[in-house]
Amino acid sequence: MDTFRKLAPFIQDYIYRERWDNLREIQVGACDVILNTEDNLLLSSGTASGKTEAAFLPVLTKLYEVPSKSLGVLYISPLKALINDQFNRLEGLLEESHIPVTKWHGDASKAEKNKLLKNPQGVMQTTPESLEAMLMHRKAEAIKLFSDLKYIIIDEVHYFMSEDRGAQLICILERIQKITNNIPIRIGLSATLGDYTLAENWLNSGTNRKCQTPTFSGEKRSLRLSLQHFFVTYNSDKKDDRVLMKRYYEYLYASTFGKKCILFSNSKAEVEESIANIKKIAVKNKTDNVYLVHHGNISASFREYAEEKMKKSGKPMVTGATLTLELGIDLGELERIVQTGCPLSVSSFVQRLGRTGRRGNPSEMWFVFREDTGKVYEEFYKAINWSFLMCIAIIQLYLEEKWIEPITLNKLPYGILYHQTMSFMVSAGEVSPALLAQNMLSFSLFKNISQDDFKKMIRFLIKIEQLELTENRGLLIGAKGENEVNHFEFFTVFETPKEYSVKFRSEEIGTVQEAFPVGERFALAGRTWETQDIDKDAGIIYVKEIKGLSTNSWISDGKYTVYSKITQKIKEILKSDSSYKYLGESAEKRLAEIRRIAADANIINETVVKINDNTYAIFPFLGTREFVTLFYALDYFGLNGQLHYDKGIPVCVFIKDHSKEEIEQILQKIKTEPLDVTHFKFPNEVQIKGKFNEFIPAELLKKQYIEDFLDVDGLKKSLAVENVKKASCDCHDV
Repeated sequence: MDTFRKLAPFIQDYIYRERWDNLREIQVGACDVILNTEDNLLLSSGTASGKTEAAFLPVLTKLYEVPSKSLGVLYISPLKALINDQFNRLEGLLEESHIPVTKWHGDASKAEKNKLLKNPQGVMQTTPESLEAMLMHRKAEAIKLFSDLKYIIIDEVHYFMSEDRGAQLICILERIQKITNNIPIRIGLSATLGDYTLAENWLNSGTNRKCQTPTFSGEKRSLRLSLQHFFVTYNSDKKDDRVLMKRYYEYLYASTFGKKCILFSNSKAEVEESIANIKKIAVKNKTDNVYLVHHGNISASFREYAEEKMKKSGKPMVTGATLTLELGIDLGELERIVQTGCPLSVSSFVQRLGRTGRRGNPSEMWFVFREDTGKVYEEFYKAINWSFLMCIAIIQLYLEEKWIEPITLNKLPYGILYHQTMSFMVSAGEVSPALLAQNMLSFSLFKNISQDDFKKMIRFLIKIEQLELTENRGLLIGAKGENEVNHFEFFTVFETPKEYSVKFRSEEIGTVQEAFPVGERFALAGRTWETQDIDKDAGIIYVKEIKGLSTNSWISDGKYTVYSKITQKIKEILKSDSSYKYLGESAEKRLAEIRRIAADANIINETVVKINDNTYAIFPFLGTREFVTLFYALDYFGLNGQLHYDKGIPVCVFIKDHSKEEIEQILQKIKTEPLDVTHFKFPNEVQIKGKFNEFIPAELLKKQYIEDFLDVDGLKKSLAVENVKKASCDCHDV
């Protein structure tokens, strides 16, 4: 019997009604696993490849055949917008099935939630934060809702795995299993995964199940790539400089004109700036205003409006966005992606590229770089545009190897342990330290955390009044802990800066991080506003809309992890004389110039180069973790260095008052001799960034930093590879 005939009758009717020619490979593979086994399932393929339907077709069939006594399916998404998008798609699929779908998040209907609580059935769509709130404050209702839960579908698995939210989610799922004594089958969906094994292990956490990942040929897509480069001069009133900047924005206008596309940038400020300038050109050219903005500081109504216009409009439409439109929200047939600057990872590049190219059309992505020509650099390494090189490296790694960054899971997530401990305490009331440890350390996420470390954390929490010890030697939430867990922001495990709500009359436009004074102008949602009044106590800025251009900025730490695979590719590009078909004329010239600068400085063949009379620099071409490890390893052997990054990309380590021979000898020692990280000299404040670090003892934060951020093995391996390459090169030269 073929796969189609195994599906529920209402699904067969849906397929006929939608005039599907056939089931896709991914849908057939998913049906084989779900309909014939009890294994977990991982589905990884490009955007718009049918992953969502592949998961729901067999799951809903099983639910139709054997109805659940509670909710049958829990769908978890990182974004409310993605939930709303999937909700609309599922409604059509379930039209005649009598299987209800309920959204459960902060913006969802209270009446629909109450209806579900009275009669738990069907599919619930939610976020980790909504589940956290439910387990903390509505445990009895959670048991009722999930008592016979059959399936858990996790969308955008790669996103969750790389964030603290993913760690939180795994804990939540295991807590649901404990309170219901039921282990649902898990299904993970992702468009960008480099290593399936890591994702399978993450998905299996705490289930004692195997995970299957069907492989299939997939639809082959042709790619159209372009990378253009512009020299501009910032903040200049000179006519020639204004012309240079104008050319850059005119190119953005021309590259998006007449297209339905997304203009991605890495910062909200650049999104606002680009859209404002393109709109100005459109007014001058008397073309339609088809420009929208979409990022995390825009109000939900504005974001939803942009999503709806992009999806339903048959006309050209351009939306400037950050990563908020990187995930799989259905925006209809996109013709092109335009990216200003370099995406932060290969994964991000692949995710964005995959938004285009449906129905046999090429996937198309245009990169546009601008670089300040007004600066004169005495130091050669500052004259190299490392971000430009990284962009080429990212493209080449994917084109040549289909390589995507592996996702690194933290081994010692103490901040999540604090968060889950406090959440558990809220729902449990008084509990003995032994029972608390037994519960928390049984979670798969905390398998590397010792009982001794947990005791240290509990003692510290008692000391700072997050917890209190009762006369019966039991534990309760402490006075200061009550303030923490009763704040709505406790449900989230990511940090959110203080922000002000921007209102025009009664309409919320979005949020900003600065209380702009009365009369000051700023950009938000692709428009320019002027502050009329400020209510600092309520955190509200009242504005009026005005004409003209303005700017805004949002605070960001600017830190991200670059992998050694990328930095080694950068070195390969510098060393090569290869040309790349997607480079425009100006980009080719800039690459040639950068290669000449690098060759003149000899950073390609020599790891240690002279900067001035008393300073040398090590150019190791290492990823972020190995780069930082090198810094501490140098100090371990008596060399005090200074790290230099360019826009988050590791570049070099400066060493003063030592000879080249001394530095090279130390590098050889780092490569060959044992390194005891416990003897590395760390500053007192060293720690991995985390929302709950203030509740973790300093010694544990240091331990986490060593375990989860440094990479001695990776450093030694990279240095060894470099030596092999150098030896090979020397032999060839002879």
